[in-house]
Amino acid sequence: MCKLYRKNVGVVVCKEKKVLLCARSDHEDLHWQFPQGGVEEGEDIIEAARRELWEETGIKNVKFVSKIPFLLRYDFPMGDKKHCYYPYVGQEQSWLLFEFFGSDSDINFEVDPKCVEFKKFEWVDISEAPKRIVAFKKDVYTQVANYFAPIIRSLKNE
Repeated sequence: MCKLYRKNVGVVVCKEKKVLLCARSDHEDLHWQFPQGGVEEGEDIIEAARRELWEETGIKNVKFVSKIPFLLRYDFPMGDKKHCYYPYVGQEQSWLLFEFFGSDSDINFEVDPKCVEFKKFEWVDISEAPKRIVAFKKDVYTQVANYFAPIIRSLKNE
């Protein structure tokens, strides 16, 4: 049987060599992650990343920096109905890095009040992301951090 993965885009936003990590609104505790979301049929990956970033954080003032040249996958936890996107068993993600040129006041988690994904954010070193992510995404976040860390370090603070 062939496993089906939902096409998804993950977005790393950096500012002054730190990355935006957001706490999910659907958990009482702080469950951290990067903005991410589904890719619509026929949608360009960069366009999808910009749309998801806007929908989830209200951020618009970004410049595309880099894309991981391979897809990353994770499986949803077995038996967890919150992560059930039947018929998908997980997500296959394209990961993109953007540089943010706005201020923290530009971040708005209530762009769509019916669908608020996050409740809090922090700017952290990218090495912190895999330490804070849920276990089933840890491998993906480690690969993302390892790939983007040297690129983020090379960016000039503007």
